[in-house]
Formats: sequence, C-alpha cells, structure tokens
Amino acid sequence: MPGAFTILFFLTVIAVMLTWVVPAGSYSKLQYTNNHLQVTSPTGSKETLPATQKTLDKLNVKIDIKQFTSGAIAKPVSIPNTYQRLKQHPASLYSVFTSMVEGTMQAVDIMIFIFVLGGLIGVVKESGSFEAGLMALTKKTKGREFALVFLVAILLMLGGTLCGIEEEAVAFYPILVPVFLAMGYDSIVCVGAIFLASSVGTTFSTINPFSVVIASNAAGTNFTQGLLGRMIGLSVAAVFVILYLHWYARKVQADPTFSYTYEDHEAFDAMWSMESDAVSPAFDWKKKITLTLFAVAFPMMIWGVMAKGWGFPNMAASFLTIAIIIIFLNCFGKNGLGEKRVVDAFTNGSASLVGVSMIIGLARGINLVLNNGYISDTILYQSTKLVEHMSGSLFIIVMMLIFFVLGFIVPSSSGLAVLAMPIMAPLADTVEIPRYIVVTAYQLGQYAMLFLAPTGLVMATLQMLDMKYSHWVRFVWPVVVFVLVFGAMLLVGEVWLA
Repeated sequence: MPGAFTILFFLTVIAVMLTWVVPAGSYSKLQYTNNHLQVTSPTGSKETLPATQKTLDKLNVKIDIKQFTSGAIAKPVSIPNTYQRLKQHPASLYSVFTSMVEGTMQAVDIMIFIFVLGGLIGVVKESGSFEAGLMALTKKTKGREFALVFLVAILLMLGGTLCGIEEEAVAFYPILVPVFLAMGYDSIVCVGAIFLASSVGTTFSTINPFSVVIASNAAGTNFTQGLLGRMIGLSVAAVFVILYLHWYARKVQADPTFSYTYEDHEAFDAMWSMESDAVSPAFDWKKKITLTLFAVAFPMMIWGVMAKGWGFPNMAASFLTIAIIIIFLNCFGKNGLGEKRVVDAFTNGSASLVGVSMIIGLARGINLVLNNGYISDTILYQSTKLVEHMSGSLFIIVMMLIFFVLGFIVPSSSGLAVLAMPIMAPLADTVEIPRYIVVTAYQLGQYAMLFLAPTGLVMATLQMLDMKYSHWVRFVWPVVVFVLVFGAMLLVGEVWLA
C-alpha cells in the first residue's frame, strides 16, 4: 500500500480527470454580507437583497434570518431549485500541482498550530520530563492499563459530540502514545482511543456547533429536535467502540504479534517509546512542573474552543506561551539545558511534524479541484433526483448513503451542511417526515465516510504515527459497518415514530 503522500497525489490526479467527465453545474449561492443578503448566480452575477425573512421566503430558503444576522451561518448557502448546467471547467494537468500549493496555503492556520505543538513537545522531551513521568505513571497503573484507554476514549467522545474535536485531537498523540506503548499496546490502540473515539462522538453529535447545529439551522429546523435519538445513538456507539477497543487491546497485550501493525512495530517503537527504568532521569520538581504546564495546555485548549470560540491561531498562541515558559524553566539554573539546546529542541520538534501538516494541505487541494471544476453541485443535484418518490424509510436510508458519498467530496462538516442541507432537507417534506431526521442522516453518512476518506483527517493522523492506510482500514471497517447498519436502524425508527 502506498504512503499518504502518494495516495493523495493520485487522488488529486483522479479529481482532475473527473472535471473532464462529470458535467459542470452550480446552484445559486446566498451569503449575508454588509447587512444585506447577496445572491451569486451560477454564472457569477451578483444581486444584493434586503436581509429580511421575506427575502428568504421568496427564495424558498427555509432558514430563520437570525441565523444569518447572528453569524451562525457565515458560509455561502445553496438556494433550492436554482441548479444550472455550466460550460465545462476541466482542470489542467498543471492544476494537480497548483491545487496542492493552494490547499496548503488554505491550511496554514492548522499547520502553524501543528508546528507550535511539535516545538512544545520537543522542548518537554528534551527536558527528560516525559521519560521520568512515564515511568512513574506506568508503575501506578500496573494491572489497570485499559482504564486509561477507557477514560481517554470517553473524554474524546464527549469532546466530539459537544464541540466537534477532530483536528485538535492531533495534540493528544504525543502525550498519550508513549504511555500506551509502555502499557503494551500498539499504534492501533492509540489511534482508536483518540481519533476513532472523537470521530464517533462527532458522528452522533448532540450539540456540536460545527455539525448538528449549523446543519439544523441550514435545514430550517432546531438542533434540539432529534436530540434524544442522537443521545441514544451516542450511548450505543460508545458501548460498541469501548468493547471493540477492549477486545483488540487485550489481544495485543496477550500476543504482540496479533497487532495489525506488527510488521512496523520496531520503527514505531523507536519513534515513540521512552527510556527504560535503568536510564530514566529522576522525577524532580522541575520535571513535575514541566509536565504540569504541558498537561494544562490541553484543558486550556478545550476550554478556549468551547467557551471562547478559539480558532487554530488562538490555540497555537496558547501553546506557544506555555512552550516559552517551559523553555525558561529548563534553560537556566542547576542542571539547566542552556539556551541553544532548548531552542534547537523546539525547532527540531516543529520540523518532525512538517509531513503531518503538509498532508492536511494536500487533502484540501483535492476539494479545491472538485469545487473549481463545478462538479460538487452536479453530484448533489443528481442525488436529489435519486430520492424522489421514495417511501419514508427507503428515502432516509438512501439519503444517508448519499451523504456517505458526499463526505468524500466535501469532508468539512460545516461545508457540507450549508452546501447540501438547504437542498436536501426540503425533500423530507415531500415524503412527510421531519427535517431533523435528514440532519441525523447527514451526520451518520458523512462521518461513516470520514473514518476512511483520505480527503479528511485520516491521512494526517496516519502520517503522524507512520501507519499504513491498509492497516487502519483493517481495523476500522467494522466500525464503519456498525455506523451504517445501526444508523439505518436508528433513522428508520425515527421515521416510524415521527
């Protein structure tokens, strides 16, 4: 199986080829700007209209005007019944390379966050705090190793369902992977407890503003509708994931050769494992303060995202602040490392995550090719034709599968919500089911794909842990099947009870 960069390169080439084959087309787009509603037609002409509910009703956009004026919906929204075929916009061969550069430029905020995170990790690692703290922790958790996996998975599921923690979860690998390794687990357990758990939480989002809230707003419904069903779904999914992780973790502990990534375990251990007991440094007061500061960075990040609406620049600034404090703490005094050594540790730590940050930019480049070729809206338009005249139960299952496909093309949860919800949600009215069920179908379908889609966060995660894509697919496919099968049952149940 090729590596992450190679897979994304070939997907970019395929995306370019699709712009030559798939007919180009677009819906008119609506956006709130300068206290007005601006409509952009498929041909690019713009019209400014009053920002009133009457204007939205006239456009057949069933969204409360307050969702625009309050800033809850900031991205352009598709206007129903405005799809128009356009002259083909085939991408050139050269766009394979320009899209990679442009996608990377669009991901600069995430990249800077990852660079600062890498620098912070580099300084803490150079101080010897990781090794000393790890040895102290493993002695105290002897015989109760899975308790930590359970706790991490539950916390990240809650983070996913409440505030959509996904890219931010990258920050947890450096602190948790060495711990899981010392407990006898492998890289799969690390990704399962962090990426898989947070993604399952987001799949069954309850109040996640970047998924269910914005999708409900765009669908013209309230996110509290269907909340009970999503909470039940989250509870069942949490039990399934924890049991699956427990089964796999026990197998690996009992027999390391069972690991799906066993062929790469030596390289992985060399990258992430810490020193042994014989050479680990003493866990003195300076190392305890260093680890405490490092640990404080993560709840601070979560608090900032949930309470203050932090973006990646704010998170990077908070991590940089803590990194500088740790640098000064370990630079001077008795057994100080010296200025050059700690600064070099910061830059080397940042350099080690260049590949991870580049992956995120390359994945965005694929979406740029599809959008610039005007084929995303065509796929959406044809999807609406597919579900016409279906019964409610069949309609909602097919709708989930449509979002499963669209999740590959538009991996952004908020992006797909404003693109598809104004078009798809009104179709629920034609089969006499509540629109909130379409919102649930969108969540289940898109995130079932995002466990697999190279255009999402998967490749960055695998690149960070140097894991083969084939190994990840072998582990995660049962979860994808569970989400689709259980999700279909949940959706049909909601249709019957509506």
